[in-house]
Amino acid sequence: MIETLVSSEDVFSGKLLKVLRDEVRLPDGRTALREFVRHPGACVVIAELRPGVLIFERQFRYPLDRVFIELPAGKIDSGDTILECATRELLEETGYTAAIWRHLGTMHNCIGYSDERIEIFLAQGLTAGEQNLDEDESVEVFEMALDEAEQAVFDGRITDAKTITCLFWARKFLG
Repeated sequence: MIETLVSSEDVFSGKLLKVLRDEVRLPDGRTALREFVRHPGACVVIAELRPGVLIFERQFRYPLDRVFIELPAGKIDSGDTILECATRELLEETGYTAAIWRHLGTMHNCIGYSDERIEIFLAQGLTAGEQNLDEDESVEVFEMALDEAEQAVFDGRITDAKTITCLFWARKFLG
């Protein structure tokens, strides 16, 4: 089942993403091409404002030309630990800090064409503060009960994969 690298070619290298085209040797000896996106990784935060109520964001996502409901998240910067990334993104995007942090797990959201991993954190004991968005970000913060968020998945209001995955984790750890 394992494929081994024969050669690799950089197709594109941008500010965030890198696209590669690799030739691999298949287990039966034949070769094939694999095109994929290299991503630095990200963290997502399940921020519990009070029992059963989470912090969400509305954010416009250019590739799909629409506003999405998501949990706070952002990419891991060079030199960051995953906790530093999660802490920074929660503060920057929502203005909240948390007294209690717990790493719940890792998800891989696009395994067919990307190596991106998203580290999932639970943040509790929140204290409100000031948003400090990146200059190219526009985020509307709001709260929603876990039950309503799950219903929003089923009625199509929430379609973001990392948020859906996190709601599964939230139900396990928050009831």
